[in-house]
Amino acid sequence: MENENPDLTSPTPAPDATGSTPPSAANTTAEAPAAAETQSAAEAATGPANSFGPRTDFARLTAQTEAIKAEIGKIIVGQQDLLELLLTAILADGHVLLEGVPGVAKTLMAKLLARTLEVPFSRIQFTPDLMPSDVLGTSVFRQNKADFEFRPGPIFASVVLIDEINRAPAKTQSALFEVMEERTVTQDGTTYGMPEPFLVLATQNPVEQEGTYRLPEAQLDRFLFKLHVGYPSLAEEVQILQGHHAGFGGTNLEAVQPILSADDLASLRRQVRQQRVEANILEYIAKLVGQTRAHKSLYLGASPRASLALLNGAKALAALRGRDFVTPEDVQFLAPSVLRHRIMLTPEREMEGGTPDDVVKQIMQQIEVPR
Repeated sequence: MENENPDLTSPTPAPDATGSTPPSAANTTAEAPAAAETQSAAEAATGPANSFGPRTDFARLTAQTEAIKAEIGKIIVGQQDLLELLLTAILADGHVLLEGVPGVAKTLMAKLLARTLEVPFSRIQFTPDLMPSDVLGTSVFRQNKADFEFRPGPIFASVVLIDEINRAPAKTQSALFEVMEERTVTQDGTTYGMPEPFLVLATQNPVEQEGTYRLPEAQLDRFLFKLHVGYPSLAEEVQILQGHHAGFGGTNLEAVQPILSADDLASLRRQVRQQRVEANILEYIAKLVGQTRAHKSLYLGASPRASLALLNGAKALAALRGRDFVTPEDVQFLAPSVLRHRIMLTPEREMEGGTPDDVVKQIMQQIEVPR
């Protein structure tokens, strides 16, 4: 095949007897710098093609997440920040702990979110007499075959709602360690994998202490986010009352239609993992988490798992907001949700009435924000 530009590939003719270069070669060497200067000038004026365009198109992600918000909005009034954080956790492939007083729609929000995903769903009501086998499953002897058969428990689903997670004793709590971190269950020497996706949504009441058990730090660390579910605003509560008074206040879960399949969610997660994160953002995350280990008000700081959670969450949040790059604001927005359950206050700070969120806020004020 012939070269399309022979002037740039053919050897330069040798000088003649007088030492001068033939006209054709002189024209070639003179035109090349001129063409380069013209191209450089054009790039300086207009910039390289698509230099400011997004590397990843999030139109489909935005459309599907907005559809999920619309479906949940048929039942839930307000809670937009909470819903954004829940969607962030789903895209980041992380578990969520929802904490709030009774009656603020923690369980309802989790059930509605599960309905928007076209994947298997199960609910486990944790109680003080719940055994690990009630969650993970058990082996049953088959008399006709003279062997044991494993019967999977309710944990074998893509979305698992654990209601009142702090009501089960330590033995049952410990049964969740492996499945939440490694996505597997080991029973009688055999390891069983969990379906994809696998998401645990747990609820707990922070006020009532009778009949409850404190969650182990090892289990808390396996939750990507700990989210506070607060009271609705005055306008939102009026809207709730108006809806119920008009006869539209029922919790008809059938009205919520599934939006994402397992394959759709896997595709969106692949997009999220391709997000661009600058080196200074990575350093900023490491400094924020590292400062929790040296803060005078903290007895226990966050582990590197918190850094990974903050990174993955920030990438998902940026995609949810239509950007293909992470900003310091994304990290700051998620820092309380990622760190509040991974740090422990000193007794002195607790006696002063301090909270983990207060310490996280102080740390963010101390660390220089990259620009």
